[in-house]
Amino acid sequence: MDRRSEAKIRRTAKAAASDDALCTLLSAGLRVQAGEDRWRVIGNTLVYRLLLREAGGSWNKLDQCWEFSGDDPTTRLASALEAEPAGPGHNAAAAGPQPHYHGHRGRVRERVMRAGAELLEDYELLELLLFYSIERIDTKPLAKRLLDRFGTLGDVFAAEPVQLREFDIDQRTLVLFKASREAGRRLAERKVKDMPVLTNWQQLIDYCHTALAHEKTEQFRILFLDRKNVLIADEVQQRGTIDHTPVYPREVVKRALALNAAALILVHNHPSGDPKPSRDDIEMTREVKAAAEALGITIHDHLVIGRKGHASFRSLGLLS
Repeated sequence: MDRRSEAKIRRTAKAAASDDALCTLLSAGLRVQAGEDRWRVIGNTLVYRLLLREAGGSWNKLDQCWEFSGDDPTTRLASALEAEPAGPGHNAAAAGPQPHYHGHRGRVRERVMRAGAELLEDYELLELLLFYSIERIDTKPLAKRLLDRFGTLGDVFAAEPVQLREFDIDQRTLVLFKASREAGRRLAERKVKDMPVLTNWQQLIDYCHTALAHEKTEQFRILFLDRKNVLIADEVQQRGTIDHTPVYPREVVKRALALNAAALILVHNHPSGDPKPSRDDIEMTREVKAAAEALGITIHDHLVIGRKGHASFRSLGLLS
């Protein structure tokens, strides 16, 4: 046999060995991807995490994969799998069929990293958030049940602990909901902070809706503005019951003077969802307006926030 034939046989044998190694990895649920300077191993990596670490891999927390430097690790990983098959308690889970959602979390994360979160349905976004507080279960049914019960993401995040009891929501998930809601409020606040709010009215309405529309009890907030109508502060002055908040004109004016505010926008919510001002709302606004104007402080508007809309005292002619 000449040298050319021997080289051909060696190449054929090497290719066959490489194919065998690839099949070994695929049968274990692992895939190797070539990167710019590293090899990435993805798939059923949790089961084989010890083997991957011992083979020289390092865990990439951001991309949720194992990385290898140097040569293609396919052959040595296949050899490690064949030499030390994973068994229960070591690398592999106990024998038996995998649940239908096996690998689903990884697929959702890959989808978000590839295409962004903008295309996710509300239940998918909630399901994704629940990944990070609830381990090792399919969170899709829970996400759908929560939205069926409360209606919107905002309502889910604003739900009271007693309301979430029927869903067996734990403390970690409750904290996640509260943090998600506050993050949304702060992002909306940044759009109205340090700029003239009267020329960014829709953004102001959006912010007030984010802050108040899903509250279960009434809140009375005050937006304090300087002489250029730039927002100085947004403060909750009073918290009330489901249909009433006590407001004291003297306290409103006192706080405005302390902040050196030149104008105010009053804001409160109606947990019933209907933003139509009540008689008490109208009377209270007149009292605050009289106290403020006596000291040269302007009341630009009083906004009532409901679940699906708002009412403006100025637009309704109730500030005259």
